[in-house]
Amino acid sequence: MKKFTLIIAALFSLFLYSCTRIDAGHEGIRVKQYGSDKGVQDVVLVTGRVWYNPFTEDVYQSPLYMQTADYEAFTVNAKDGSVFTVDPTISFRVQAGKSPHIFTKYRKDIPEITKTTLLNYVKDAFRIQMNKYTTDELISNRQQFENDVQHTLDSSFKADGFLLEQLTSGLGYPESIVRAINAKNEAVQQAMQVENELRVAEAQARKKIVEAEADAKANELRQRTLSPLLIQQQFIEKWDGKTPLYGNSPTFFKNVQ
Repeated sequence: MKKFTLIIAALFSLFLYSCTRIDAGHEGIRVKQYGSDKGVQDVVLVTGRVWYNPFTEDVYQSPLYMQTADYEAFTVNAKDGSVFTVDPTISFRVQAGKSPHIFTKYRKDIPEITKTTLLNYVKDAFRIQMNKYTTDELISNRQQFENDVQHTLDSSFKADGFLLEQLTSGLGYPESIVRAINAKNEAVQQAMQVENELRVAEAQARKKIVEAEADAKANELRQRTLSPLLIQQQFIEKWDGKTPLYGNSPTFFKNVQ
């Protein structure tokens, strides 16, 4: 009876270890460890349980969901020798059905491939494209440069069973270029400030001219309206009834020159 119980327990243990579940968003890879056909034997493209022989086979899981890698910055030389800094971040995923190809070629898990092979692809893409641009061309055509890098990297990824979803270059200019750009921007800002101040001064000068012309016209108009008859009329309106004296004899009006 005891022997029978041990047999049942052994069979139950074998049952447990010959079945595994492939998580959602993954591909299962069943690998033969022995025999003439050692290698990737089968791939499971659906989630669920996978049956396998635990004595001769292993089952690996490869994620299909999008992953992100933020690499450390490195330097690249432009065509004319200027040194640029690249601080790249990539988003990628494994192409459905390509897990056996990736496993057969590298025999590594995706995190390890990301830190080694994919990083080398990123560096190569930047170096290949950077060598086609001078510093001035790169500054003037940065978007085209980044598009070229992404196209090169995407081709390398697809050849290995990966899909590039997004690339951020984090491109940094040489310090000398940064200083030159800052000086140029400062000069432009100063020129704009001087131009604005000049416009303000011109506007204030025009304002003074207009005011002076208005005052002159007003004075001229007042001079034209101050006729002797008008002055006499204003005198009469303000007269207090007393005869004014001009010299030794009383006179109502005095000639106004």
